[in-house]
Amino acid sequence: MDEPHASVEVEIRGLSIYTHHGVTDAEQEVGQRLEFDLTFDVPDCDAVLTDRIDDTVDYSQVCDIVALAATERSYRTLERLCHVVADRLMERFDCESVQVRAAKPEPPVPYPVQEAAVEVTVERSLDRESDDEDGI
Repeated sequence: MDEPHASVEVEIRGLSIYTHHGVTDAEQEVGQRLEFDLTFDVPDCDAVLTDRIDDTVDYSQVCDIVALAATERSYRTLERLCHVVADRLMERFDCESVQVRAAKPEPPVPYPVQEAAVEVTVERSLDRESDDEDGI
């Protein structure tokens, strides 16, 4: 009899990083705080059975990956920044799906706004699975 398969999804909410992203020169020069929310799957997460930290995701490492992507260069759009972060998480943890949300708690608009945010979802292509089956 087959063992039941456990699906693990990791979430990190409210990761706050000071960055230099935005459309305006002021946003890129002065900078601003962004808040990140991350959700991604962890395929073959043995920690559900072993209870070993080595068999799951190190949250600190996830935060390091996001911080590096968010501070090593400037992007005009949050869409591009979120996509870069998602790609890096997908590559590092071999995820099937990654959601990255970046929010500006104080967006540079002349209206009272709680935040402006973008969420990008990147999913592993189904082509990869069919390529693996075809031996390509």
